[in-house]
Formats: sequence, structure tokens, C-alpha cells
Amino acid sequence: MESFTAGLISLEEAQEKMLAQLTPITDSLSVPLTEAAGRITARAVTSPIDVPPFDNAAMDGYAVRLADINRGIPLPVAGKAFAGAPFTGSWPAGSVIRIMTGAPVPAGCEAVVMQEETEQRDDAIIFNAPVNAGQNIRLIGDDIRAGTGVLAAGVRLGAAELPLLASLGIAEVSVLRKLRVAVFSTGDELQPVGQPLAAGQIYDTNRFTVSLMLKKLGCEVIDLGIIKDDPNALRAAFEEADRQADVVISTGGVSVGEADFTKTMLEELGAITFWKLAIKPGKPFAFGRLANSWFCGLPGNPVSAAVTFYQLVVPLLATLTGQKKSALPPRQKVRAATRLKKTPGRLDFQRGFYRRNDQGELEVHSTGPQGSHVFSSFAQANCFIVLERERENVEAGEWVEIEPFNALLEG
Repeated sequence: MESFTAGLISLEEAQEKMLAQLTPITDSLSVPLTEAAGRITARAVTSPIDVPPFDNAAMDGYAVRLADINRGIPLPVAGKAFAGAPFTGSWPAGSVIRIMTGAPVPAGCEAVVMQEETEQRDDAIIFNAPVNAGQNIRLIGDDIRAGTGVLAAGVRLGAAELPLLASLGIAEVSVLRKLRVAVFSTGDELQPVGQPLAAGQIYDTNRFTVSLMLKKLGCEVIDLGIIKDDPNALRAAFEEADRQADVVISTGGVSVGEADFTKTMLEELGAITFWKLAIKPGKPFAFGRLANSWFCGLPGNPVSAAVTFYQLVVPLLATLTGQKKSALPPRQKVRAATRLKKTPGRLDFQRGFYRRNDQGELEVHSTGPQGSHVFSSFAQANCFIVLERERENVEAGEWVEIEPFNALLEG
């Protein structure tokens, strides 16, 4: 046990070492709102207008002056106000204005009485409830005042943020340029997806998976393909990737096999910060610096590559784009519904499926075999079961911590 885990650093230490070195990019451009989905704000956005831009009715009813209100005494209707068609005529004393939700309240209006608290008698309105000053009136700037901040820098623009900007009349927004990420796989055994397999070959699913997740994160992907286990070819791939990208990601070649050249090449062309983690799956993960870019070396096993990308590369990319919001969902404690096998020594990310049981309590089930080659476990899972480094086997009914998948792994 001691020899196997010697020299391994914790996930938290790896994250701290990695993120402390990074400086966010600052290059920006202005894009139309219609093309801004998934982009990151380059600077804070302030509102150019008050929202609402005028005092308006919060519901359908009648605009009134308080002095005119006497319960049981009918008041005639002097006119109507609609959203987009306000009342602009003369408003005689002792009368009301019929008003619809969102319509500007007429000058002198002190309250809006909902129509459910009134009744019509002939051509006049009777009020059946007390009326308070300001009721059912949405005041100018009640939601947002002109000049106040609505979005900070480093915010990913999505279905909540873009309609907000549209409601303020903002047609373009300043966003960071996309991160350029170069991706390649290493290994003579790898074959591109869609090609026939020869004896001893497997499909290059890691590069495919990583590229999909990078695109989902809004990165510009530079796909350098499969690099054979040859030092010269690997050096050329590193140099090409470093010329083009902000971040270079390789899969495979960072363990301790005789043909694993990636770590050696990184030591030659740059500097390694760490390359062995006390996590399972994903122990052989390398992070370092090349001349012009940051480097992440993912393990070759598919599950290990996905876990390390999710737990380490995703926060790295978020930091490089100045995002303040955590890239990963918060963890929570639930009951284990099944027995979980665990050997002490490494933080374990098992794939699980959590749900509410018949008693309404959250519980988590294992997806089954947890080998680092069993990628089908992701298709069945909706969370990681995060088991502490020195924890042993978990029995059904014990408390465990889960980390629900975010949109990157949900689908």
C-alpha cells in the first residue's frame, strides 16, 4: 500500500497548485446577442435603462385616486389604458381609468385596484375592499436602475442571462475570445472511430470524448489526431500544439510504461508541476507548462480520462476565462443503497445513480463494475459517489457524499 501511494498528491493539492499558476485571458470581442450563447462576459454589464421604464399596473383593474374612493359609491370609467397604448386624455375627478397589466399608470394615479375586488353597476364601478396607496403599482426602476450592474465579468451567457440583456435593449455584448485547446492521443494501438480494427487495436474514444466536452464548454478545438509512440512524432505534435493553443491536452502516455513518452517529452519541452494523483480512477495525470501554453496529460483509460478532465481540466478552463462561479456542482450527503467496494489510499470517484426512495429520502446506487475501462458506467450514472481517501468498503445504509453531474456529463 505504502509503495503504491507514495508520491501521490491529493486532488485538492493538485487543484491548488494548478489554479494558482493561471492568469485569465483578456482578449475580447463584441458579438450580437444572438451569437453569444455559451460565451463568457469580458467585462461587467450595466443597465442602460430603468426596468420597468415607467410606473405600470401589476394586474388588470382600475387606476384610482385615493380621494375618490368611498366604498359602496360607484365611480364612472373615464377611459382605458393598455400596455403599449396608455391613457392620454383628461382624467376628471371622481372617476377611474380601466387599466391592464403592464400599462403605464396615468398621471395622478395612487393605486391600482384589481378587478376581482370590484363590481360593475350600470356604467360605474363599486370597490369592495380597502385601497392602500401604491398597491399593485410597479414603480420605475423597481427591478433594475439605470447604471447598475446586471452581470459581472466572467459569466457564462445562457438561457437566464441572454433574455435579461435583451430586456434591457442590449443588442451586442463584449465576450472573451474562445480558448484554443489542442487535443491529441498517443498510442500505436489506437484507431480512429469508424475505421476497422486490426489485431490488438482499440478505438480512440478519449480524444472523441474530450473534444465533445471542450466544444460543449465553448472552446475552439484543434484536433491533432493520433500520435504514434515515437519520440520525434510526439515532439512535433507538442511543438505544433504549443504554437497554436492556450491549452494542450493529450490522452495516454503519462503512466510508467516503457513506451510512455509523453512525460519525458514534457520534461524536455517544458516543466511538470505534478503527474501522480491520489485519486481513483485517474492516478497518472500530468500538469505542466510549455513555452506558450498549459499542458494537461490525461490517462489512457477512458473513465480515468473523463474523471480527470471533469475534476481538473474543467476548473482550469473556467479559471482561464475568469469565471467566478464554481464549474462543478456542490456535493451532498445521501445514503448508500448498495454495498460499495473501496480500498484505502486514494480518493475514489465511483459512478452512481441517485434518486428518492419510497420514503422520499435521497439514496445512491452503484452502476456496477467500476473499472477504469468501463465507460458504459457513465451512461447509467447521474453522479459521482465520492469516497474519502482512507475509507474502506461501504455498507448499504451508510452515509456517502455524491457530486451530481453538471450539464457536461448529463447529456
